[in-house]
Amino acid sequence: MSTGALYNDQGGAEAAVEAGQENTPTSSSNSAGAVFGLFAADFKKKEDLKAMLESNKESLKLDAMKRIVEDIAKGKNESALFPAVVKNVASKNIELKKLVYVYLVRYAEEQQDLALLSISTFQRALKDPNQFIRASALRVLSSIRVPIIVPIMMLAIKEAAADLSPYVRKTSAHAIQKLYSLDPDQKEQLIEVIEKLLKDKSTLVAGSVVMAFEEVCPDRIDLIHKNYRKLCNLLVDVEEWGQVVIISMLTRYARTQFASPWKEGAEFDENNAKAFYDSDSEENKGQTEAKPYIMDPDHRLLLRNTKPLLQSRNTAVVMAVSQLYWHIAPKSEVGVVTKSLVRLLRSHREVQYIVLQNIATMSIERKGLFEPYMKSFYVRSTDPTHIKTLKLEILTNLANEANISTILREFQTYVKSQDKAFAAATIQAIGRCATNISEVRDTCLSGLVLLLSNREETVVAESVVVIKKLLQTQPKKNSEIIKHMAKIFDNITVPMARASILWLMGEYCENVPKIAPDVLRKMAKTFTAEEDIVKLQTVNLAAKLYLTNSKQTTLLTQYILNLAKYDQNYDIRDRTRFIRQLIVSNEKSGTLNKYARRILLASKPAPVLESSFKDRDRFQLGTLSHSLNIKAAGYQELSDWPAVAPDQSVRNVEVAEPMKEWAQVVGKAKKPKSDKKFYSDEEDEKEEEGSDGSGSEDSSGSSSSGEGSSESEEESSEESEKTSSDSSGSEKSSSQSESKQKKKRKTKKAPQKKSKPATDSDSDENGNGPIAQENSSSAESSSESETDSEDESESDSPPPQEKTESKSKPKVAVNSKKEVSLLDLDDFSPPPANTQKSSVLSPSLLSDLEGLSLSNVSTTMQVTTSSFVPLKTYELLHHMTGKGLSAKYHFPRQPCLYQPKMVAVQILLKNNSDHSLEEIHIGERSPSSLNIYCFNTIERLEPEASVTVSMGIDFGDSTQAANFQLCTKEDQFSVSIQPAVGELLMPSSMAEHDFCKEQSKLQGMNETSATITMATTEANRQAINKHVLSVANVGEVSSSQNSLNRFAGQTVSSGALVLVSLELKESSSALITINTEKSVMASMLLRDLKQVLTQP
Repeated sequence: MSTGALYNDQGGAEAAVEAGQENTPTSSSNSAGAVFGLFAADFKKKEDLKAMLESNKESLKLDAMKRIVEDIAKGKNESALFPAVVKNVASKNIELKKLVYVYLVRYAEEQQDLALLSISTFQRALKDPNQFIRASALRVLSSIRVPIIVPIMMLAIKEAAADLSPYVRKTSAHAIQKLYSLDPDQKEQLIEVIEKLLKDKSTLVAGSVVMAFEEVCPDRIDLIHKNYRKLCNLLVDVEEWGQVVIISMLTRYARTQFASPWKEGAEFDENNAKAFYDSDSEENKGQTEAKPYIMDPDHRLLLRNTKPLLQSRNTAVVMAVSQLYWHIAPKSEVGVVTKSLVRLLRSHREVQYIVLQNIATMSIERKGLFEPYMKSFYVRSTDPTHIKTLKLEILTNLANEANISTILREFQTYVKSQDKAFAAATIQAIGRCATNISEVRDTCLSGLVLLLSNREETVVAESVVVIKKLLQTQPKKNSEIIKHMAKIFDNITVPMARASILWLMGEYCENVPKIAPDVLRKMAKTFTAEEDIVKLQTVNLAAKLYLTNSKQTTLLTQYILNLAKYDQNYDIRDRTRFIRQLIVSNEKSGTLNKYARRILLASKPAPVLESSFKDRDRFQLGTLSHSLNIKAAGYQELSDWPAVAPDQSVRNVEVAEPMKEWAQVVGKAKKPKSDKKFYSDEEDEKEEEGSDGSGSEDSSGSSSSGEGSSESEEESSEESEKTSSDSSGSEKSSSQSESKQKKKRKTKKAPQKKSKPATDSDSDENGNGPIAQENSSSAESSSESETDSEDESESDSPPPQEKTESKSKPKVAVNSKKEVSLLDLDDFSPPPANTQKSSVLSPSLLSDLEGLSLSNVSTTMQVTTSSFVPLKTYELLHHMTGKGLSAKYHFPRQPCLYQPKMVAVQILLKNNSDHSLEEIHIGERSPSSLNIYCFNTIERLEPEASVTVSMGIDFGDSTQAANFQLCTKEDQFSVSIQPAVGELLMPSSMAEHDFCKEQSKLQGMNETSATITMATTEANRQAINKHVLSVANVGEVSSSQNSLNRFAGQTVSSGALVLVSLELKESSSALITINTEKSVMASMLLRDLKQVLTQP
């Protein structure tokens, strides 16, 4: 045993010196002195501390304890001083006694015998007048893990649970967990203590007792019933780590006690919640019974009281609330957590890793949640590899037809990264995008082929593997790519890439009958030096070529099978025996040889490229099991929603306010509130008056009142909710009706107090209304709301006419001042859907590898008027559906007069009824952000009369339908305008050399092409122009070649250049090429052109 080890085990310099002398009996006195000198300083320090602890002066003892605790904090072992420290446990100096208890908590478990000698002292300290001494004594007592003192510990915990100090009660909750781990047989008695502590009204105790509940009896849900509403109301005032524990427990509770809000037609009527808390109102009873699903008011209470915590500075709290909303909130309300989660990406990389893992899981099921914040997931050069990979995963999950061009442009840059693992992951992501979005499959495939000429082996190898998977989805378009891969086969050294190429050769050997045998010949030369995976694919290639081209490959196959027969790897030997018996006909093989072709050359299903996070949703978000993707020890699975919700009356209990213990209030105390209603509108106004008159109040006093932050919390929660595009409509309507009644009452009371701005944010977008304001009362936000109230009280009251307007128009909301919260970050605000910026697409992956070049539209190009306008009209509204009103629309291909980014649409309205129609106008639109210029209201349309009106719609370069309502005075009809991709363009004129210049900039992934067979009668320039212009609103570009037709245009919304060229080939075939950074539009336009040009 080494000298250092002896010293650390025994904790004393004397032991180390003795060990040194024993281990070196023949050594000189100098070596012994050296050993002693090594520990002399530490030995002297220990002796000095012992002398100070044994002195009669309190100041020396206090100084010694401070130094000892400081050393403990630095990680040094101070257990050798235990006898000297424990002597001072009965000191009358409070500060010294606290430090002694800190020391004993650390070393009581190691020095159990000496600690037991002081049991009587600890028991006396449990009766000490000082609450901190009582708590410290209980903490030390529970740290002595000796079964013999279990009865003493149980008695101490029971007494501490009834202590007047919430700090002592909190410590007793911590001691419960220690005693349970020491002696699980005490579970029943400990449950009784937990049940008593759960009824505690102090916010200091709540988090600790719920932690004890989770450790000792997490299955005893019945203990939570009566305390559920109290825990929900206290949640915002509990310390941060207590909030995390309570939210986790309440998530499990909600999944067992409430009906699923994810059913179709699920909605929540705020009036129902009001009736629950107000016994006077029963008129809403008949309304709620007819609905298929009504959210339990307690369910809504939990969601409403956790929502303000999304602004917490503690990332664990934000993550806990996010997982709660994900697992128990209605689908339409989950969007409120997205802004908070994106905000956490500014934290440390450890926090980013966990948050991104959870976002990756969420983005698979709900892409729309994080799509507005896509830029927040762009990879930065300073990000570590694991963060880059997660961001790449999320970007791939968010990819759709609308944003794939932007995402692929990002991927082009990522492929050039010096981080090879990240570059390989990017190539896999491109493959997933190509699999999921068929419109860009050809574009991605051509870009990956260009990467095969890259200098980096890792990039080339990964490209080969991904190309192999993509070719399985398009077996007809693989000949040229396989030939190209065969040319570079000798330069590829990565085994997986070589094996993939050999597999492709064998699978599609009939398409490359001349190249495959030559590749097999090369492999026969180097067979013995190849890796095992390459050898297996070589054997497979030989077998397939033997079946399809036996004349050229018979001898090669026999040679390779003979080599493999004696290979060192038994897998290769077994495969060889199987292949030989399968393909070579002889007496032993029997009838098996007849099925060789069906076995080896059977069509294989295309591989599915899936996210690695697809199966992680089986774990609860934010847990260790979710992060590791395996079930960790202690993980408690979330139960499924009950088919029928249990009786909610088990939670009926009078809800009391938080205890105001140990809170010192500075200044004027608030007036006691009446208990007339649990949630009262008058309480808001009293609170505002109190904050106007008082100068400042202590945060603990305002937090215990429970309603201190109604304004600031609600306004900031409103801003966070604006990120969610799908709010509950029924809750909005109930919220608006409730806000009308409140504002009428506030307007009547206006002369009695200094008035605030006429319209308050009484209800948020989800209809949470004043109830949400009452419960959002954290200490920090409470002080902010009081400061805001003071500022508003100093401002002049508005003139009387403004009050009259607020009476007549209660729905208009004007925020007089904007509050700043943690969520108000400019770069996190979602971009409006109707203003998509035209970002420039880099030319191609190949040019990216040579040097990124950005291309802008040529200044010589000018927008012109359309030379051809198709007369085709589309039905917007049938007269049977429209109750006599019919509507047809067509695209006039004229610039929109109202806004240049809009597409002009002409609508023909006709009255087919026998009575006149009045007030024909455009109603609500979907999505609400859709930018539409509506025609003026048509006051009257007589029977059999018709009128043509013009509209402007900003489709944002997308073929997604514009949904809106066509309304009359009596009815509303939902209609939609679906634009053809060619109508999203406007024609451009440019010279031929400018066309060629711009086309050269838009190569690689920005080029989409196809070869078609044209109808023989239509293969002339005039007919081709007519067909192309009938499909797309583009301009003709003059061409010096008779066989080449060129067209140019721009997208209306973003102004992106679209170049179309059609080159006539021999035998009525033609090559169509479309160059644009809008790859999805290019694929759709190519499909339409192929359809119109190939039809006879």
